[in-house]
Amino acid sequence: MDIEQKQAEHIDYFVKQASNLKGTALSTVIVEATSHPSLFAFSEIIAASNVLELEGTENSASLDLLRMFAYGTWSEYKSAADRLPQLVPDQVLKLKQLTVLTLAETNKVLPYDLLMQELDVTNVRELEDFLINDCMYVGIVRGKLDQLRRCFEVQFAAGRDLRPGQLGSMIQTLANWLSTSENLLVSIQEKIKWADTMSEIDKKHKKEVDERVEEVKKTLSLKADVEFRGHEEIFSEHGGVMDFEEDRSSRPKRRRHPIG
Repeated sequence: MDIEQKQAEHIDYFVKQASNLKGTALSTVIVEATSHPSLFAFSEIIAASNVLELEGTENSASLDLLRMFAYGTWSEYKSAADRLPQLVPDQVLKLKQLTVLTLAETNKVLPYDLLMQELDVTNVRELEDFLINDCMYVGIVRGKLDQLRRCFEVQFAAGRDLRPGQLGSMIQTLANWLSTSENLLVSIQEKIKWADTMSEIDKKHKKEVDERVEEVKKTLSLKADVEFRGHEEIFSEHGGVMDFEEDRSSRPKRRRHPIG
C-alpha cells in the first residue's frame, strides 16, 4: 500500500474521531494524530468544525499545535514552545520529519550543516541515520547521501499541507508552468513544420537531381550510339575498298607470248 493511500485512511479515521469529540477529549485526539508514525497531513483534521471550535477556548493551544504540524517546522516550534503544549518523543520525531519535507520544497540539495542546524542534530552519523531510517525507509523522501560533498540530494519528497494563502501562489505557479508549456509546444510544432518543409524541399531537390542524371545518361547513351554507328559505317566502307583491291590483285594477268 502506497503512502498516499495510507494517508487517506489515517486522515479519514482522525476526521471521524474529531467530529465526535469536544474539548479536552479532542486535544487527546490531536496528540494521537500528531504522534502517528504514518500521518503527515493535517489540514482535513483542522477543517473539522469541532476542531475549529477550539479557537479562543482553554484548549486553543491544541489547535495551534495542530497547525504547527500542518505548516510549521521544528525550529518554528522551538520559537513558540512557551505558548504550545510540550511534545512527546513521537511528536518531536514527526515534526523533524516534516521539517525535512519543508526544506525539500525549495531546495533539492540539502547541505548537512543546514539539516543539522534545523533538526538539532550534533553529528553527521546521527543525521544520516535519521535520513535513512526515519525518512527514506518511511517513504516520505527518496534521495542520495553524498558524504564527500556533505549533502542530501533529494529525488522525491512528499508534499505537505498548503499554508494559508499558499494556494493562490501555487495556482499562479501552475499557470506560469502551463503558459511556458504552451509556448514550448508551439515552438516544437514550428520546428516540426520547418523540418517537414525542409524534408519536402530535399525530396524535390533529389527528384530534380535524379531526373537530371537520367537526362545526362540518356544524352550520353544517345551520343555513344551515334558515334558507334558512325564508326560502323566507316569500317564498312574500308572493308569494301579492301575487297575491291583484293579482287584486282587476284585477277590473273595476261602474258604476251613472243611471235615467231
